[in-house]
Amino acid sequence: MKNEVRQSMPGSYRILPGQGIVYVEYRGKATLSEAKSLLNQYSTDPERRMGQRQLIDLSRITDWEKDFLGLMKYQADSAARIFSPHGTMMMVIYAPTGPGKDLGRHLVQTWSAVSGAVVTLQVSESAALSVLGQPEKRIAELLAKASHDPRYA
Repeated sequence: MKNEVRQSMPGSYRILPGQGIVYVEYRGKATLSEAKSLLNQYSTDPERRMGQRQLIDLSRITDWEKDFLGLMKYQADSAARIFSPHGTMMMVIYAPTGPGKDLGRHLVQTWSAVSGAVVTLQVSESAALSVLGQPEKRIAELLAKASHDPRYA
């Protein structure tokens, strides 16, 4: 299942091993149950590696589950499962407008308490990719590049 999208709508993720990035996308209403399902899938994915940078795309969400206590518990579970206590984690959230931007702000606030976590909210694709050290200007370019990389086909 190399370099394929792991999908469980409205959320999906794709590991880009050549770039060391996990691309996560949500569409429609983002829920905690969906986030937990993706975390469970990712936690057991054979291509998962410590230190993979995360690009979270919230540009297509229309609403999100405003369970703040549940969100904090989910973040704690995420940190315990995918974050090395002595390492660093980089998460870039792309959320240009509306509900995505609102959720992105909450995610940044929640993760800010985790030592070693670098979490940023970006409103443009090019800025989000630049923070990750990627030369592409659009997420679609990054995904296309990963799809055509013979090392990971």
